[in-house]
Parts: sequence; C-alpha cells; structure tokens
Amino acid sequence: MTKIADYVKIAEAAEILGVSQNTLRTWAEHGKISMHRNPANGYRLFRRDDLDAFLKNIAKPVSRARKKPKIATSRMHGERN
Repeated sequence: MTKIADYVKIAEAAEILGVSQNTLRTWAEHGKISMHRNPANGYRLFRRDDLDAFLKNIAKPVSRARKKPKIATSRMHGERN
C-alpha cells in the first residue's frame, strides 16, 4: 500500500536529483520521470522509489562514450623510431 510518505513535492524531488524545479517539471511533462498529482490540491508529487530508479539509470556508464586517444609513448620520451 502506498503512503503519502512515499512521495515528495517538486522542491524536494528537484533537490534529490540536483536539478531545478523547472527542469523537473519539463522532464515530467515529457515523460522522462513519473509524476503524480495530489488529488486534494493538484501539487506535483514524485515517488521516492521513482527518483532512486531515475538516479540509478542515469548513473549507468554510457557504452557509446568516446575513448581517450592513445598516445605514442616513444615520442613522448624523445625516442626516435
């Protein structure tokens, strides 16, 4: 059963993710992160578990990352080929 304590408002969620509230609003609007509305007042609410999952997902290494170029060590030490 879900409890209200499982949710945080946008200010706390933005702080947890390290982004601005406007960034979080945009992400939620584009479906990048799950958002719920408080039925009593319409406030945006974010589940703590969803925030944790989002952070874990973005922390995964990107396989398409550029590799560092290899440096020929013989030239670095003044050696000739």
